[in-house]
Amino acid sequence: MRKFMKLFKSLLVAPAALGLLAPMSAMANEINLTDVSSYSSSQEVETISEFNAAKELAVTNSRVDGLESRFNNFEAGAFSETTTASFSADFAIGAEDGTDAGDSVQAYYGFQIDLNTSFTGEDSFDVSIDAGNGSAFEYDLNSTSDALKVDGIAYTFPLGDKTTVFVGDEMDGSTLYSTACVYGGPSNNLDDCGNGSSAMGVGLGTAAGASYDIGNGFTAAIGYTGNGSTTNGLLTAEGYDVYGGQLSYAADSYGASVTYANVESADDTTFWGLNGYWTPSEAGSMPSVSVGYEMGDPTTAKDSTQWFVGLQWDEAGPGTFGTAIGTIGAITDDAPEYLMYEAFYTYEINDGMSITPLIYIKETASSDDDLTGIMVKTSFSF
Repeated sequence: MRKFMKLFKSLLVAPAALGLLAPMSAMANEINLTDVSSYSSSQEVETISEFNAAKELAVTNSRVDGLESRFNNFEAGAFSETTTASFSADFAIGAEDGTDAGDSVQAYYGFQIDLNTSFTGEDSFDVSIDAGNGSAFEYDLNSTSDALKVDGIAYTFPLGDKTTVFVGDEMDGSTLYSTACVYGGPSNNLDDCGNGSSAMGVGLGTAAGASYDIGNGFTAAIGYTGNGSTTNGLLTAEGYDVYGGQLSYAADSYGASVTYANVESADDTTFWGLNGYWTPSEAGSMPSVSVGYEMGDPTTAKDSTQWFVGLQWDEAGPGTFGTAIGTIGAITDDAPEYLMYEAFYTYEINDGMSITPLIYIKETASSDDDLTGIMVKTSFSF
């Protein structure tokens, strides 16, 4: 029984002793070390003890602060301070009258992540990651079967005062081109301003290019894209490569560009594209005008042409109104010419959300079976 009482008293004393340690530690941490020398000799032993306690506590605090600093540095250094990310999503719903599949209302989406980093303040490392299921009608959306996919990766950097160079993969060879067009329609057919082939609109894989600021509004650019993942390699007689160049001019209210491309395939084709635009001095009163014309000259097949004209009012009420007409792709010589007509209106709900209704008509072989489409696209950026 006496042993039990002694054990019980010990258990009562332990918390009390622990409670005394906290204020003693706090007192030790608040000791003014500069006053140590003024303590009397009779307090020397006690002062030294307090000094040692404070020193040990300072060392402990230093270690904790160092550990915390390392954790903070790890978190801050996980990504470069110059790295930025932007996100966008598009939702579209609509129908196309004239086809069995289009009579029904269908909905699609597209999603995109763009990452950008600068290492010198003048260069740019860019990665685009896409997802979406928009592959029907005139929806200009990502089509990756609902899977995230790297849509392009590139590094752009200056070379001197007037030259800019880029290298990348899954990029268009025309990345540094300045095609003279200010029309911004949402459809998939007319958004290339009539020069989808000469501007190398489809990347084959490896890509590179450069642009040079000639001065007085003139810019020259070259581009290349090829499939370097096959055994044929790049720039070989067995592989398919695309290369070209562009000369463009931009003034205050108008611009023009001439684009050339050599597309290697089973039937090598040379393309020439001509583009131009004019913008009014005061937005809203008159529309801007964009035109495009392209000629294709294959080695053995018939020549082809395509053209485009687009009008756009940038301040039509609270939004932007545009209308365009053009051929449905390239039309070979002696083949019937089928046209597409479209009109759209884009207005912003707020800084990160906009809505774009679109109506279009596409001619077919039978004038009674022209395709009419209506869709509404809602875009988010964040």
